Amino acid sequence: MIDSKARRKPRRRNGFIDLLNGFLSLFVIAMLVACGLVVYAASQYYGSGPTKEEKLFRVESGNGLGATASRLEEQGLISNRFIFQAGGKVLESQVNLKQGDFKIPAGASMAEILRELTTGTPIRYAVTIPEGWTAWEVVQKLNDVSDLTSTVASLPAEGSILPGSYDYTPGDSRQVVLEKMQAAMTTELAKVWAARNLDLPLKTSAELVVLASIVEKETGVATERPEVAAVFVNRLKKSMRLQSDPTIIYGITKGQSTLGRGLKRSEIEQKTAYNTYQIDGLPPTPIANPGIDALKAVANPDTHGYLYFVAATANPADGHVFASTYKEHQANVAKFRQIERAAAENSDADANAAKDALEAGQANDTAPQ
Repeated sequence: MIDSKARRKPRRRNGFIDLLNGFLSLFVIAMLVACGLVVYAASQYYGSGPTKEEKLFRVESGNGLGATASRLEEQGLISNRFIFQAGGKVLESQVNLKQGDFKIPAGASMAEILRELTTGTPIRYAVTIPEGWTAWEVVQKLNDVSDLTSTVASLPAEGSILPGSYDYTPGDSRQVVLEKMQAAMTTELAKVWAARNLDLPLKTSAELVVLASIVEKETGVATERPEVAAVFVNRLKKSMRLQSDPTIIYGITKGQSTLGRGLKRSEIEQKTAYNTYQIDGLPPTPIANPGIDALKAVANPDTHGYLYFVAATANPADGHVFASTYKEHQANVAKFRQIERAAAENSDADANAAKDALEAGQANDTAPQ
């Protein structure tokens, strides 16, 4: 009888099973490692950042997520640029970084930083140009902004700049910011000119800017601009001289300084291209950069018969008193002279006498009494 034990043969190992077991083991290890890496990356992405104090970070123009991540790491705002970049790509459906400067709080996480750079509000840098400033004053203002670069190539044309606030990014060129101001004027002037009263005695939009600049310098009271504009429009229609003091001043200073005193009689009687007591019609260029309200006031002035106005008091904020006839105007001027007489200097009185004489001569020729 054959021994059954002798007939037993050892079982062969199945190579496929061993291979599969090996792959499964590697897979499990890889999964554990991957999970560990994910946990580590998540802790880095959502955990507190390395900064100990608030810092300023700038997203440069044209920088994408990768370049921004590298710069954040270089500046010590994040610990790992690869985790920041991966987190942005995996967790955000769309990463649209905003250009500009951002305040990054102390200890901000990568998630918080990315949120700030995509949905936050950049620090606003702006230069503000007041209404009625001259081109020279605008350039001086731009030169005083220390975080702008380069220089303005040449003095811009008077009246080519629209007053207002203009955003910029530190490092921008002064010339570029100036060109924004000029482009804004071109755009707005076209709109105002298209919507103008067609009965205006103005042939071009350039003439509108000239008259608007005079209105801008004559009154600082916003509600008065259409009324003042109408006085000058009425005078142009009657071929009366504009007789505006600011035009004389511009002829003296060319907008590159302030006069700092009253006008002299000799200056009022001197014929220059800008002295509207001596020339007919408009001066050759604007005398300042008018704001949008002054442009609109000239394009659609009030409807009235006034031909004269004089300051109501010594305070410019009190506006002006208007008159249709020279006789009424004389009475208004007399009241104003009483108000200013105590403070008037002899040179001012002499200049006022000259203006009164010129106004009287024109009134006798053209205006009803």
